[in-house]
Amino acid sequence: MRTKTTKKNKINVVTLGCSKNVYDSEVLMGQLRANNKEVVHEEEGNIVVINTCGFIANAKEESVNTILEYVQKKEEGVVDKVFVTGCLSERYKPDLEEEIPNVDQYFGTTELPGLLKALGADYKHELIGERLTTTPKNYAYLKIAEGCDRPCSFCAIPIMRGKHKSTPIEDLVTEAEKLAANGVKELVLIAQDLTYYGLDLYKERKLADLLKALVKVDGVEWIRLHYAFPTGFPMEVLEVMKQEPKICNYIDIPLQHISDPVLKSMRRGTTKAKTTKLLKDFREAVPEMAIRTTLIVGYPGETQGDFEVLRDWVKEMRFERLGCFTYSHEENTHAFNLEDDVPEEIKMERANEIMEIQSQISWELNQQKIGKEYKVVIDRKEGNHFVGRTEFDSPDVDNEVLIDASKHYLKTGDFAMVKIYEAEDFDLYGEPVLLNQE
Repeated sequence: MRTKTTKKNKINVVTLGCSKNVYDSEVLMGQLRANNKEVVHEEEGNIVVINTCGFIANAKEESVNTILEYVQKKEEGVVDKVFVTGCLSERYKPDLEEEIPNVDQYFGTTELPGLLKALGADYKHELIGERLTTTPKNYAYLKIAEGCDRPCSFCAIPIMRGKHKSTPIEDLVTEAEKLAANGVKELVLIAQDLTYYGLDLYKERKLADLLKALVKVDGVEWIRLHYAFPTGFPMEVLEVMKQEPKICNYIDIPLQHISDPVLKSMRRGTTKAKTTKLLKDFREAVPEMAIRTTLIVGYPGETQGDFEVLRDWVKEMRFERLGCFTYSHEENTHAFNLEDDVPEEIKMERANEIMEIQSQISWELNQQKIGKEYKVVIDRKEGNHFVGRTEFDSPDVDNEVLIDASKHYLKTGDFAMVKIYEAEDFDLYGEPVLLNQE
């Protein structure tokens, strides 16, 4: 029997994992707000929705620990209800229901209407682009597609997110216009695979056309590309990047490895020679472009020789931005049938070696920036510094520009021309340039 209560529910959405999850949480929060629900992001609330990540071992562990933490709070009477959504519950729902039964309900990645219903809300189809953004006001993620059709052996994303499904160009323009009207100046385009965008809807790759449509949105000053798959990359995108000042000279292209035997086993559909040529073409088309990539070391069967090929190639390519991860053996992936035969300590040694090389490359490239001026967006104030980024840097993962807040006043969300006077491995120090001086 339900007892009457005058207590107003406050829904706390907790987000774990990648930027695509951030986007999904924002859509959920926008829907709840449209249903007149009180909703907060990672603050106190008596109803908790945990948007989980299930990608690799560390992420799964963090998700499980977070669920257990809130279930404990529920048992203590601190929160009333706990709901779990996202990739982990898409992938492991039956196991989770058995192992952690004190969660009120589990939902997969495509069950937003059901989750809303459980929260006493209706799914509103007309809310294109209505989101409650959780990022600083000057930038927002724009998810242009869901799912992935690539057969990469190590990746569980198709299991959790399904087949590739592009969002129509006109819907994305509408969403961008609404974000711009709320003060967003930078759009970070995300998808499991930007390269594939449009193939399912328009029967051809349409990333370049999407960019041409988005640059027309008033108020948007920067558009940034994240997660472009190397195979089949639509080269006309580089032409648009060159012609349109709003498109940042930046691309995130996860390459994962470069040794041919490893690429073949990973089912990446490319070779060392093809990848090297692609990057050379990028550099020729847009010489000032910053290229970010991510690599995996310790993949099953990766020999010392394979690793040395990768290491030497990283030295040769001199990526502006690079992240390196150790291989995680994931059930139901193609690679799970292989023996996870590289010891954990060797994986860590290899990852550390790559990151040491990258940190030296980054330091050398940053030294070249001293004395130069860059357009910088101010993301936040932290301690005694305003913290900003150039067009060559994405939020949360790349270099930052620090400006002494005791000497200069800048507004969060504004752009400023900044002259760099000092540089470290991953941080630049600069001061604003006063414009229009006679």
